[in-house]
Amino acid sequence: MEKSDILVIGSGIAGLTFALEAAEAGTVTMITKKQDTDASTNYAQGGIASVLSMKDSFDLHVEDTIRSGAGLCRKRAVSIMVREGPQRIRDLQKWGVEFSHYYNENGRKVLALGREGGHSMDRIIHKADHTGREVEATLVKCCQEHPNILIIEHTSAIDLAVDYSGRSPRCVGVHLLISDGKIEHAPAKITMLSTGGCGQVYLHTTNPSIATGDGIAMAYRAGARISNLEFMQFHPTALYPVKGQAFLISEAVRGFGGVLRTSDGNTFMQNYHPMRDLAPRDIVARAIDREMKTRGEDFVYLDITGRRQDEIRERFPSIYRHLLTQNINMTKEWIPVVPAAHYMCGGVVTDLYGRTSLQCLYATGEVACNGVHGANRLASNSLLEAVVFAHRASQRVKAEVKDLLEPETLPMLDNSVESSTEEEWVLVSHDRFELQKLMWDFVGIVRSTLRLERARSRVDLIKREVENLCKRSVLTEGLLELRNIALVASMIIRSALRRRESRGLHYTTDYPEEDNSRKPRDSVLFRRRSKQSEHC
Repeated sequence: MEKSDILVIGSGIAGLTFALEAAEAGTVTMITKKQDTDASTNYAQGGIASVLSMKDSFDLHVEDTIRSGAGLCRKRAVSIMVREGPQRIRDLQKWGVEFSHYYNENGRKVLALGREGGHSMDRIIHKADHTGREVEATLVKCCQEHPNILIIEHTSAIDLAVDYSGRSPRCVGVHLLISDGKIEHAPAKITMLSTGGCGQVYLHTTNPSIATGDGIAMAYRAGARISNLEFMQFHPTALYPVKGQAFLISEAVRGFGGVLRTSDGNTFMQNYHPMRDLAPRDIVARAIDREMKTRGEDFVYLDITGRRQDEIRERFPSIYRHLLTQNINMTKEWIPVVPAAHYMCGGVVTDLYGRTSLQCLYATGEVACNGVHGANRLASNSLLEAVVFAHRASQRVKAEVKDLLEPETLPMLDNSVESSTEEEWVLVSHDRFELQKLMWDFVGIVRSTLRLERARSRVDLIKREVENLCKRSVLTEGLLELRNIALVASMIIRSALRRRESRGLHYTTDYPEEDNSRKPRDSVLFRRRSKQSEHC
């Protein structure tokens, strides 16, 4: 593996945006586990929230974001995201992203703006119902054509390489799994984590199969600070029954007039929030969970039949076509829906330029926690946050990368095991399913101390088993993912147990109210250097 100035791990909107801009100052190598377009960005149906209308204002967007964040948003970070957002949207358009539009009465081309839960104004720009796919494909093409960017597919990161010889630890690259058992070492002056989320920690998730918390796990093992992992956002409306990766029914469907109903046809969101079906996601997900449990039913319905059929087909072509394959005509029938794990609001702690607590390691996108989302992400803020803070990180990196010395040596990683037994691969599959089911049953939308303690004891046991399996087996992508899932699951549980209140996405029956006796605090986890263990 040749040296590069900048190493990017992950190929979603955050990593691609950063790579495009940072490549102006040096060579960039982008590592991705699957194909270059396989990222959570690709599955984002709704759009990007930004103030682009004269009727809207920055203050309103900031207020909506902070209200949804339940007291844990960092106001400075939110203000930066909102105020810098419009320029970043123009950057996307400059690179070739096409958003849905219409022509006003003066014949002028105008961006179409939608509304989603928690927003007080129409401010969601979109490309029909496949915004993420449009953005991802465009940015990937730009990166592929850039002379300073090299994209390496089907390659997994094992762990960050950290140099402890200086005054403070420094990230000097990453150890990579090229193929089963084959390890290579990629040195770099700057390493950017843009690995996405950790939805695969749960049994039912809207995330792609690669979203196994790799960046969070690697950063923790390297000594970086991790924050607010108890705040996993469950999207209220995934198609029932959930088969494999859940199919998302965009929140924009409710923004377009869709309403939630029980099987007898009654609406219920008016009983939970003044914004009814457009309430913030945590409230809608808990309302659906409660209605299902109270009525003993497996799902509720989403009804958009009040809109004209041609309007529905034009606004949601991908959802409409997919539902037809499931024998559901959304223009005439109600859609059965359930919540599913969707977005991690916590992650690797960063400043307002994407810098982590580990020197020369940056993070941006869903893997990062910069204070924007607080205890609950406002709908469609995720793609906005990704482009805004990826841009800010790139500006900082461009200013400093030329003055950084190349790493002289890279800490080696050894995996000398020559073979593994069939029984060990069976254990990988079984442990992954057991972890996911434990997290779904005991660390889901509604929690309790008893359930969390039970999950912790079993998850920690599996985590130890997996670490031992790593030491005696040939490394594979599946084994690495299991190792990361087990660690992130354990950290989610620890964070949830420490928060003795209900706030935002974290709801516990033992402490059902917010603790407002003091200023709300972030939960923080980190690994002391004295406890660093050998890599598998």
